[in-house]
Amino acid sequence: MTDWPVYHTITGPIVMIGFGSIGKGTLPLIERHFSFDKSRLTVIDPFDGDRKLVDERGYRFVHQPVTRENYRELLTPFLTEGGGQGFCVNLSVDTSSLDLMKFCRELGVLYIDTVVEPWFGFYFDKNAGAAARSNYALRETVRAEKARSPGGTTAVSCCGANPGMVSWFVKQALVDIARDTGHAFEEPKDRAGWADLMRGVGVKGIHIAERDTQRSKNPKPADVFVNTWSVEGFVSEGLQPAELGWGTHETWMPSNGRRHETGCQAAIYLMQPGANTRVRSWCPTPGAQYGFLVTHNESISIADYFTVGEGRNPKYRPTCHYAYHPSNDAVLSLHEMFGAAGVKQAANHILDEHEIVDGIDELGVLLYGHAKNAYWYGSQLSIEETRMLAPYQNATGLQVSSAVLAGMVWALDNPEAGIVEADEMDYRRCLQVQRPYLGPVVGVYTDWTPLVGRPGLFPEDIDEGDPWLFKNILVK
Repeated sequence: MTDWPVYHTITGPIVMIGFGSIGKGTLPLIERHFSFDKSRLTVIDPFDGDRKLVDERGYRFVHQPVTRENYRELLTPFLTEGGGQGFCVNLSVDTSSLDLMKFCRELGVLYIDTVVEPWFGFYFDKNAGAAARSNYALRETVRAEKARSPGGTTAVSCCGANPGMVSWFVKQALVDIARDTGHAFEEPKDRAGWADLMRGVGVKGIHIAERDTQRSKNPKPADVFVNTWSVEGFVSEGLQPAELGWGTHETWMPSNGRRHETGCQAAIYLMQPGANTRVRSWCPTPGAQYGFLVTHNESISIADYFTVGEGRNPKYRPTCHYAYHPSNDAVLSLHEMFGAAGVKQAANHILDEHEIVDGIDELGVLLYGHAKNAYWYGSQLSIEETRMLAPYQNATGLQVSSAVLAGMVWALDNPEAGIVEADEMDYRRCLQVQRPYLGPVVGVYTDWTPLVGRPGLFPEDIDEGDPWLFKNILVK
C-alpha cells in the first residue's frame, strides 16, 4: 500500500517522550498519516542509541530524562512552541502518566500514552504493599483525576495494543457473538448498553489471549533478557502482582487472592508476581496453551466497563485477564530471572525486524462461557508482513504503534473529550484506522475449555460444574 491516508493536520508542536522500540515504530506512522510542522517535532529520551533516526529526519532530539523535578520546565517550551494545538505522545518508562497528562491538559495539549506509568522507583518499592504497587492503584489515580476534572482537552489513557486495541476487539467480538447466536440487539450507544449486551449474550469472561511465535536467528545468550518489546516494561509489569477483573460467576478465590479496599472494586490481585503465574488459555494457531497472568490495565478496565451495577457485588461482571505466551526467548528469560530470585539479567536485548527469522504475534480476545462456548477475535500479524508495512519494528511493535496511531486520530477527531480509556472510544473508527497494520484479523470459535483432557494421570482439584471458573484456569 502506497496511498496512505493523511487523517489530520496537527497544528501545534509534537513531543514524543521515549524513543525505544515503540517510539521508533510510531514516528514513521506519524509522518505517514499527519500533516505537521516538522521544525516543531521533538523527541526526548535519556538514551540516544537510535537518535540517528531522528537526526536524519531533521527533528530535534533532546538527550535527557523527564523527571518529577524537571518535567514542567523541560517540556513547556517544546509543547507551546509556535502556537496551535500540540500533541504529547508519551511512550516512555519511569515517567508519571498522570502528572504529564494533567500538565498537558493545563496547556491545552492533546495527550496519549500506552500505560499508566509511574515515576521511577514505584515498581520496586519494598516499602509499598502489593495493593499499592498494582495497576489497579495506578488506574484509580487516573479515574480520580477524571472525576475531579471532567471534560476539557482530550487525554487518551492506555492506548497501545493491550491495553488499547484489545478493548476494541472485545466490542467487535461481542457483536459477532450476538449475531451468530441469534441474540436480538441494536448496537449499544453507551457503556450501560454494552454491559447489558455482554450480560445478555452470556459471556462469563475474557482472556487477552496472545501467542508470540517470532524466532531469532541467534539463540538466547545466558544472562541476557531477550524480548520482542521493551524489556524494562515487561519486567516491571511482570513483577507487579498478578491482577484480574473478577467476575460474578466465580465461586472460588485463590487463598492468596485479595480484594481492594477502595475504588471501582472490579478486580482482585494475587500475592505473587504475574510473570510467575500461569493460566490455561487458547489461541487459534497453537490451540490450548499456558499463558502468564501478567497484570495489565485492560484486565481491570474491561471488567469495569462491562459491569452491570457497581461495587463488590454487582449484578454482572465478566472475569478478565491477560494470558500471555511471549516469544520463546522471553519465556527462557523469565525462567532465568525467576530462577535468580527475580534479579534481572545484566543485559537487555529487543529483537528487531532484521534478526527475526519468522513467526507471528497472534494477539486477540477470547470471550468464553456463552452459547457457542468460546470465540477468539484478533490479529495474526507476521514479521514478513510487518517488514512490508512499516519500518523499525517487529510484529509485536506494529500492533502497538498502529494502536497509538488510531488513538491519535480519535483524539484529533474528538479534541475536547477529556480523559478517556480505549473502552470508551469509538471502536469502529479506531479499528478502521488500525486494520491496515494488523495482518489477518480473524474470528474463530472453539469447543476447547480448560477441562479438556483433565484430569489426566494425576488427580486435580477442578470444578466440573462450570469449566470456565478461574479455579479451572489457574495453573496451581
